[in-house]
Formats: sequence, C-alpha cells, structure tokens
Amino acid sequence: MKASKTRNIKWFEIAAIMAILAILVAMTQASALAEVTDSSASGFTVKLTVNIHASAADVYHKLIHNVGDWWNSAHTLSGDAHNLSIDERPMGCFCEKLPNQGAVRHMEVLYYAPGKLLRMSGVPGPMQGMATTGVATFTLAPSGDTTDLTLEYAMGGYSPKGLNALAPIVDMVFKEQITRLKNYVETGKPDAK
Repeated sequence: MKASKTRNIKWFEIAAIMAILAILVAMTQASALAEVTDSSASGFTVKLTVNIHASAADVYHKLIHNVGDWWNSAHTLSGDAHNLSIDERPMGCFCEKLPNQGAVRHMEVLYYAPGKLLRMSGVPGPMQGMATTGVATFTLAPSGDTTDLTLEYAMGGYSPKGLNALAPIVDMVFKEQITRLKNYVETGKPDAK
C-alpha cells in the first residue's frame, strides 16, 4: 500500500513538472513572435512578426477575405468570428454583425496594397468606450517561398488607469490572432499546432 502511494505521488510530480515545462516552452515560443515596443500612460505600440509558409498574395487574401475563418470567436462581440468582415476599400469597414440587425465597426481601412500592406484605424471591441484611437499596420514581405507578416498596432489617448496597463493584453490578443492566421494559411486550421 505504501509503495503504491509513493508511485502516485511521483507520477503526479512528474506530470506537474511536464505541464509547467510545456507552458514555459509555449511562452518562450510566443514571445519570439511579439513584443511591446514602447508603453506609457498615454499609449503603447505592439509589434508582432511571423513567418508564414505561403506567398504574400495568399496571406493577404486570407487576411482580408477569410477573417471569419481564422479570428478567434472568443474575441468577438457576437461570439462568432464568421460575423466579421473586412471591406477592402478606402474607408472600408472591419465590421461585425450583431444579433437583432446590430453591428459594430471595429476599424476602418485607411490604406491597402494587395499582397503588401493593410492599414486600419480604430480600437477593437471592448476598448471602444475609451477616449483612445489606434492604427494597425499589416506589412507583408516575401522571403523566398515564405512571407514575413508584421503587425504593428499603436494606440494612444486617455485612460484614468493609464494605457500602459492594456499593452500586454492587446499584445496577447493580437499574438493569438496572428498565430491563428499563420496556422490557417499553412494548414487550413487556425488551431493547428
């Protein structure tokens, strides 16, 4: 009886250590993709770069036209990413359909160059009630048979608690979305590992 109890404790300890190591590895890999480049009470900038095994034209097309397939539904107001769309034109809407014929404009298209660049202005979802604004720039650079996709998001304005507190949260959310886009382009599945 005593030996069996010891084996269970050791197995539990090993499982706990393996789980902690897996989390640390995931955090290390994710941090290589993104960083908060600057942060203050009045604003911040996050920058994420990921290499995607696809052409710049394909990455751009899926970024714009398949946003509902790769964006995480947990980061929508409707609960369904397929309610998202990006209208590829100046003053086009990165919008979301809501129940009862409602809608929200998350961002507005400022500039687009197919296969090269997409720039949008606005503050997504729950941050819209703040006295802030932001600019997201997606830059695509061919690199052999792959594409380096860089997202830079700069946010500024006023918040009683300071905007620097939001920087790591925004970084984490955008990091997740860009990783999901990479997975979707490469495998057809945003949750692919």
